[in-house]
Amino acid sequence: MKKKGFRMEKDMTKGKPLPVILKFVLPLIIGNIFQQLYNMADTIIVGRFVGADALAAVGSTGTIMFLVVGFAQGITAGFSVLTAQRFGAKDEEGVKVSVANGILLSLIFTVAISALSMISMHGLLKLMNTPDNIFQDAYTYIMIISAGIIATIFYNLFSSYLRAVGNSRTPLVFLVFSAVLNVILDLVFIINFKMGVAGAASATILSQGISAILCLVYIYTKMPALAPNRHHWKLHSKESRHQLAMGIPMALQFAITASGTMVMQSAINLFGSTAVAAFTAANKVQNLVTQGMIAMGQTMATYSGQNFGKGDIPRIRQGVKAALQACIVYSIGAAILVCLLLKPALGLFFTGDVDMSAMLPWAKTYVYLSVIFYIPLSTIFVFRNTMQGCGYGFLPMMGGVSELIARLVVAMISMALTSYPLACFCDPAAWFTAAVFTGVSYIFVMKDIRKKYETA
Repeated sequence: MKKKGFRMEKDMTKGKPLPVILKFVLPLIIGNIFQQLYNMADTIIVGRFVGADALAAVGSTGTIMFLVVGFAQGITAGFSVLTAQRFGAKDEEGVKVSVANGILLSLIFTVAISALSMISMHGLLKLMNTPDNIFQDAYTYIMIISAGIIATIFYNLFSSYLRAVGNSRTPLVFLVFSAVLNVILDLVFIINFKMGVAGAASATILSQGISAILCLVYIYTKMPALAPNRHHWKLHSKESRHQLAMGIPMALQFAITASGTMVMQSAINLFGSTAVAAFTAANKVQNLVTQGMIAMGQTMATYSGQNFGKGDIPRIRQGVKAALQACIVYSIGAAILVCLLLKPALGLFFTGDVDMSAMLPWAKTYVYLSVIFYIPLSTIFVFRNTMQGCGYGFLPMMGGVSELIARLVVAMISMALTSYPLACFCDPAAWFTAAVFTGVSYIFVMKDIRKKYETA
């Protein structure tokens, strides 16, 4: 049912695409950077106050965290696609039904993800060649993250709903609050309470949980168009099929990509805790400067979802062209920045008794190989999220499969040859392969959509 006067937080179906996209993406970039900063807070505080081995332990779980948290992010982002499309169509009743249905589905997936991840963690760490001297700390850290996955799922779900209606600023406010709280809790738990890596994990979960509650309160008090009423609180078969059809492929895409990074981490782990610690620190710095690419992907999911809901397909293509132009400029700037920041940033992760001259070559190898491929990396997010916003989940998921295959092949060769540079090349190989695949897939999807609209 459509209602007159249905007000959108940010209508992305009007105005010149580039200014509309840039205005939306900037708060997301800031928010994503803050998210990385409070992830970095764990590693910096652990590295400086617990030790390099503890840092390596946290770092060795990074790809597993990407698997668990990425699956949660994918499923919740998929659930919000329907919300964005119904906002674009100005269907207020449909929006509320989609929000309630997504929350109920998320509760089910929370139980399943948490239980499955906790059962499998010990075996996963063994499979990934986690060094014996850091194994127990790694296991402790990742088990706490897995037990508290409900906080991660519902923070991402509520943030996705807000972004679906064009509100990218409110999630930023709560994320900044969460980042500051996380750092404070890190310092209290690790320095005052001497909790080690367990304190870092507990701080992350607690800060995300509080942010999730704040997002929910905001939705009910400030955004009634998003807030379900009593009669909406049941699982609807139509909505469930649509949300699962988007959420599961998006979650699997994250999981498949994460599986590839786990293979890469397994290859890195063979070179000892010094290499793992240096790689972890370098990877954190790189993740920080590439957040604009991820933010652009989040923007294009909302942009394409709203315009697809309205039926304005030419505008989607115009937006993709504008986003690609912005990504090229951003990628060049990010490559220069990460090279300049690498050496001083590494010093943040370790105390003075750590030999930085031993750490730096490992870190440089990874970063210098990666920056060459930032432009292909940035295009993945634009093409993949645009397709997902239009309701196409299978091809973006297969893009994740292409990444997995590329990482697996390069990692196997690197382990056979005991080559650290080849292990580091897993990421660039995956990015280039996925960029080609998603680019071709996007062309196919746009032709398919145009054909459907022409025959409708």
